[in-house]
Amino acid sequence: MAILKPVTRPDNPRFSSGPCAKPPTWNHRSLAGAWLGRSHRASGGKWKLMDAINKTRQILEIPTDYKIGIVPASDTGAYEMAMWSMLGKRPVEMVAWESFGAGWVTDVLKQLKIDAREHVAAYGKIIDMSQLNFDHDVCFTWNGTTSGVCLPSGDSIPQNRSGLTLCDATSAAFAMHLPWKKLDVTTFSWQKVLGGEAAHGVIVLSPRAVERLENYTPSWPLPKIFRLTKDGKLIDGIFKGATINTPSMLCVEDYIFALDWAKSIGGLDVLINRARSNAKIIWDFCDSREWIDNLATDPETRSTTSVCVRFSNPGIKDPPKFAKLVARKLEEEGVAFDVNSYRDAPPGLRFWCGATIEEKNLKNMLPWLEWAYQTELLAQ
Repeated sequence: MAILKPVTRPDNPRFSSGPCAKPPTWNHRSLAGAWLGRSHRASGGKWKLMDAINKTRQILEIPTDYKIGIVPASDTGAYEMAMWSMLGKRPVEMVAWESFGAGWVTDVLKQLKIDAREHVAAYGKIIDMSQLNFDHDVCFTWNGTTSGVCLPSGDSIPQNRSGLTLCDATSAAFAMHLPWKKLDVTTFSWQKVLGGEAAHGVIVLSPRAVERLENYTPSWPLPKIFRLTKDGKLIDGIFKGATINTPSMLCVEDYIFALDWAKSIGGLDVLINRARSNAKIIWDFCDSREWIDNLATDPETRSTTSVCVRFSNPGIKDPPKFAKLVARKLEEEGVAFDVNSYRDAPPGLRFWCGATIEEKNLKNMLPWLEWAYQTELLAQ
């Protein structure tokens, strides 16, 4: 028997995992102060870029001796820049538990072709980081955006290590505590937890990472867009607002607004708690129903931002098609946009629960999810 169609709808049905929902107070007037029609290298443009860097340091509580730069091509560009500029001096431990981490593995093994060991976990699981050799460089993704799993902490990363740690933190930054002293290179994009616009990446370098850059030259050529050094010295201007290429100052203004919003609500701890509370709404829903499960097999490793779920009813005849039909129905009703699982992930749904999402919208969406599930189950 079909269940009744819900009445109450989310005020904002945007649950995409990137680009993600804007902060709740955002509107187009939020961009009124953008540095438009002027050179980003003029004093005002540099000030805006440094304002974004300084506020990033403040909100994320990044140590003062770490460098922060705004770089091209989103988190992908930032992480590729780090790998191509720094890897090759030591063997590498390549760690992956989702699609993007698997992409970094491919780049190191097939493109850079350096001495590397591959550690890959199935979707819904993570690698035991304590088993890695941290005298090697270690490349990993903190939060698996496409798999809904994350590191519960950095406890397994030794404080004293010979190798560098390169962490893709794009769905973790601003939503999870990052142990900066255990991370040598950290990258993210502001399109995730803060709901910024795409195409810009952020790279954070520890003093050890800077030392590597200044004392090691890889054997392969580096395109200009990846170069962080000149004549054996760090290009310090990159970390003071002199970007490698021309940034969108409209996107920079949008990011500054999001950082100001984050500060206004209480900073990092509040951002983290908002994501946790949002994720728990989905977790509790799954735990109270037999037909849907969290993709993460261990509750300790459940992501609080990109919550991935799967339909566990064995009576579903074609799981990939079924998941797409449920996602399409939610979109057609205007109650949840862009929630189909990532193309490489197991069939299911993915709901973004970062800090810009309001609890009430998740709560108002879930009855529609149950309705869409029951409707498609009867129709198959």
